[in-house]
Amino acid sequence: MDKIESNAASGMGAQAAPVYLSSKCSEGTPTTDDWATTAGMEKQNIDSGSIVEEDDDPSNRKLQRKLKGRHLVMIAIGGTIGTGLFVGSGAVLGYAGPAGALVAYILMGSVVFFVCTSLGEVATYIPVSDPFNHFASRFIDPALGTAFGWTYWLSWTLTVASELVACGIVIQMWLPHVSTLVWSFISAGIIFGVNSFSVSCYGEIEYWFSIIKVLAVVVFIIVGILTDAGVLGGHKYAFTNWTIPGAPFNEHIVGILKSCITAAFSFQGTEIVGITVGEAGNPRKEVPKAIRSVFWRILFFYICSIFVIGLIIPYTDDDVVNASGASDIAKSPFTIVFEKAGLNWASHVMNAVVLITVLSAGNSGLYACTRVLWMLAKERKAPAFFKKVTKHGIPFWAMTFTMVWSTIFFALSFIGNQVVYLFLVNISGVTGFIFWMGISLSHLRFRRAYIHQGYDLKDLPYKAKWYPFGPYYALSLLFVIMIGQGYQTFAPKFKVVDFLSTYIAIPLFLIVWLGYKYFRKTKVVKLDDVDLVTNSLFEQERLGLIQIFEDDDSQGKLPFVKKWVNKIPFKRKNKQVNGEDGDIITTNTGLENPELSSIKLEK
Repeated sequence: MDKIESNAASGMGAQAAPVYLSSKCSEGTPTTDDWATTAGMEKQNIDSGSIVEEDDDPSNRKLQRKLKGRHLVMIAIGGTIGTGLFVGSGAVLGYAGPAGALVAYILMGSVVFFVCTSLGEVATYIPVSDPFNHFASRFIDPALGTAFGWTYWLSWTLTVASELVACGIVIQMWLPHVSTLVWSFISAGIIFGVNSFSVSCYGEIEYWFSIIKVLAVVVFIIVGILTDAGVLGGHKYAFTNWTIPGAPFNEHIVGILKSCITAAFSFQGTEIVGITVGEAGNPRKEVPKAIRSVFWRILFFYICSIFVIGLIIPYTDDDVVNASGASDIAKSPFTIVFEKAGLNWASHVMNAVVLITVLSAGNSGLYACTRVLWMLAKERKAPAFFKKVTKHGIPFWAMTFTMVWSTIFFALSFIGNQVVYLFLVNISGVTGFIFWMGISLSHLRFRRAYIHQGYDLKDLPYKAKWYPFGPYYALSLLFVIMIGQGYQTFAPKFKVVDFLSTYIAIPLFLIVWLGYKYFRKTKVVKLDDVDLVTNSLFEQERLGLIQIFEDDDSQGKLPFVKKWVNKIPFKRKNKQVNGEDGDIITTNTGLENPELSSIKLEK
């Protein structure tokens, strides 16, 4: 038969969402089965949001999209509320004074905000479970992505180990005669059990953990304001602690820099919301909502808490300044403010909150490690058996492997003088800055490729604010903090051991990156070759792999989504046009990508 070409997008200037077309589309309108067959992907049960497997092989099973919007929002909110805020905020106050501490948290809060908006834009467009490895590999260099993936796994594996240590210490406050080992292993069993059932179980547990942490901060802020005003505790503080010698800015710029470093560690864990995207039921709606909450949670939970602490506690208070870990809960600024309000039982309440915080961090850490290792295996950057997934959508072998190594690292904390353990724990701190820089770099590269390939920014399901200022600002400040955080190892005398333990993560990252690059001969991905289609939100929605609406009446609430639904090819009616010799042919008018919509049609 003779063939003629028909451009379904004639007259269209900018490209819309990327689309795959197959030879099956050449006659009539493509169906859902055509799209699924073309991409070689499984179809989805839209009602349940879970993947319908055509193959029962555990290596071919997928993660299940069972995380709801409320799960993602609370995981995002609770991700930054930890011992860094409950205990470590006192050190920030001591370094910089009440006003300097505020400046430090505002600076670091702005960095976290821009990192999260960068992550939100790319992760909403391509909702996968390992944004650090996958995005860097896809947009920059596979070797760089591999380094991000493996160091992120190591970082959170070590974090899980440190949280197991902290669990034993926290519970020992109530039961001092029982070995901390007992409570640490019980905590490990709880964390492993929660992650073994299903992702919805993890999401539900984190949801309630986060609610408890949020309530603790809200109550603290209310009690703090009443205490400062003299309503509680019988003493009016007002701004007296802002006028003592050295306040409100202690050590000026140096003090703020010290505080920025401590504050930065407090915010680590925020990026986990990016990993949950791969199991979110409705990424188009839920991810932007969770990302938008970043600004408000930083403003309310951190800025307000530090402001209240600075009003009531003088920055010269040695107990508060020297508190840093879970063992110092009695010296926590939160505990001291409650006690000044006349609530003498506060230490026990805060101990319970810190216990929940530690369990939450361990739970999230194991979840993050498991998904990252699973994704590495899917991309052949880790042993293949880590790809195996249970019928409930859990990468069980990846999770077990991670837990085994966390237990080994935990055991190292009881050996000798803990030098090896402290070296390893320091890796988890510095790598946090590296991951955030990787997110900003991936975002910059993604935008360049997106524009270079002719796509319209209006078609992005979520667009980061203040681009490109945001990612460049985050990159610059993170680099300064990462290099400057070890300044104490240089003065007044250079300390070799402290220097190595502080910066060991950087050479480790470089070894993985350059080693993989050398052996695999990888190259930087050209802008023309950046894949903006595979596993994109638009492709997965068209294939039916992601549900578009959470409920039946969502369409009336989401006109933007409704607009995109109307563009789905198999939802549009065919239009009949006349061919060159008068024969009627069928063409689809729902495609707006000039390059991809030029279809060979049979007369």
